[in-house]
Amino acid sequence: MDHRAIVRTASESGDSNPLLIVFLCLFLIMGLVQVIRPQLLWRLNSRMQRGWVKDPEGTEPTGKGYAMQRVTGVLFLAVATWMLIQQI
Repeated sequence: MDHRAIVRTASESGDSNPLLIVFLCLFLIMGLVQVIRPQLLWRLNSRMQRGWVKDPEGTEPTGKGYAMQRVTGVLFLAVATWMLIQQI
């Protein structure tokens, strides 16, 4: 079967799952937090490390680590946005 025919058939179905759209919106919010305030995500994660890690405060990323988290967040936002557009 032709690839274009498959894409056309899939796009003509028009069945968008409302639950998937809600999850994608939540992913967008998480991605924005990762880009704007990665320290907030680290603070939440450090609380979950208690009892497993001797010094959770010692695991805080450096400036380069936070920059990498921001880059990852931008890529995550791009993919989540693309997926949301495909669903609408």
